[in-house]
Amino acid sequence: MMPKVIATVVVALVLAGAVLWLLGADRIVSTWALEGQREAQGAMAGALRRLRSGDATAVASLMAVCFGYGFFHAAGPGHGKVLIGGYGAARQVSATRLSLVALASSLAQGLTAVVLVGAGLWLVGWSRERMTQMADELFAPLSFLAIALVGLWLVWRGARGLWRLQQAHHHDDHDHRHEGPDLVCSSCGHAHAPSPEAVAHATGLREIITLIAAVAIRPCTGALFVLILTAQMGVFWAGVMGAFAMALGTASVTILVALASVGLRKGALAGLAESAALARAQPMIELAVGAIIAAIALQLTFAAL
Repeated sequence: MMPKVIATVVVALVLAGAVLWLLGADRIVSTWALEGQREAQGAMAGALRRLRSGDATAVASLMAVCFGYGFFHAAGPGHGKVLIGGYGAARQVSATRLSLVALASSLAQGLTAVVLVGAGLWLVGWSRERMTQMADELFAPLSFLAIALVGLWLVWRGARGLWRLQQAHHHDDHDHRHEGPDLVCSSCGHAHAPSPEAVAHATGLREIITLIAAVAIRPCTGALFVLILTAQMGVFWAGVMGAFAMALGTASVTILVALASVGLRKGALAGLAESAALARAQPMIELAVGAIIAAIALQLTFAAL
């Protein structure tokens, strides 16, 4: 009975993202998001013109428009949602922690744009076209490749977990129950699977840094646009504020994705929360979700090359 439940959970998680993709819902959302970005760019240009003319209210308008641009940018085709959502579905991470990772990755992406433009203009002397080219032709493929590696790492973790469980089953072929909060065997006194609490705290600082870095490698094109223009206007500080306003707009979407993915995982595994079946389901979910992340990221990598 339990293997069927585990298989159902894995299939549900795999199909959850695939169904919308096959029905074309992703293209509808992408079209809507791109239209929103174009409108935000037009409003951004207007706010910048007002800022150049000395309008004191233009800064607030620019921040609001930048936030909106970041929202539409994150709602459209992008890599941050894939990584954050996939990680939340695959790993036993809390909603709070993953939301903070989503926020940190968006802010780090804004910081990457600020550093790239600052260094490009004043240290290297790059043009706007050169910096945009670097973002699209170098940083984007690197970011997609980093996310693909995270997906492959999840596949490896899942496969390793399944292999270890299989080995433990061969070496522990005896008929007795595993009870208690640590799933300790009542006959031999050994814990043959990690407790739900141990699994829930399996994520470490290195994983979190890797997630943030994978998203942050690629700066937002809109952030580059506003930073370069404000630098040319002599109000680079406004561009920096705008870049981080965009980052917050992006974070508003990725945080929702984080909450949804964690909620989906918890709902799917609710019946397994207090049993050893959680230890068996977890590596299967990691393997399946990791394969999806790697496939999507590799597709984006080849498309960007």
